[in-house]
Amino acid sequence: MKNDNIFFDISKLKHVGKNVIIGKTVRIRQPEEVSIGDNSIIDDFTYISCALEMGRNCHIASNVSISGGRGKLTIGNYSTLSNGCSVHCASSDYRECSLDLPSVPEEEQFGGEVVDIMVGDFVTVGAHSCILPGVNVPEGSAFGAYTLIKSEHNLKPYHLYVGHTCKDLGERKNIHLLDNVKLKNEER
Repeated sequence: MKNDNIFFDISKLKHVGKNVIIGKTVRIRQPEEVSIGDNSIIDDFTYISCALEMGRNCHIASNVSISGGRGKLTIGNYSTLSNGCSVHCASSDYRECSLDLPSVPEEEQFGGEVVDIMVGDFVTVGAHSCILPGVNVPEGSAFGAYTLIKSEHNLKPYHLYVGHTCKDLGERKNIHLLDNVKLKNEER
């Protein structure tokens, strides 16, 4: 991989698979905590400030923000975060006073929550959607644009969800078309 990225040293990434594309303006704050699988793409103007484990054949579109300091985002194979998504492995506690800003010395910080996020295989997250701490996104699920995804939602595999209430619109169609892809992956 050619190293022409001006925001981090690609050689410091924990792992970079084959045929990976990372846009020149991608900013990764902790590159030593980031693994990117084969044939995956991270588009320009994406910001990553926590650990990331990204599977094969994944896509993170432009202007995605993945935050969380000590948290970790794990993305399965063949999954995508569309343009403008925000993923938060850490969040302030808004009901109680908290001081958990990255600009505050660690010994002075208190409150907030840091909970890892898991995104399964074959997941599609629509543009400008938001994933909050602790979410476990099941395999094959899809989320329309501007969906708010919280840990208390009872998400089901291969269902479509939309809106700020993450309304379940039922099972997705043509799930059987993924069978050949799954079979090929099992053979690897």
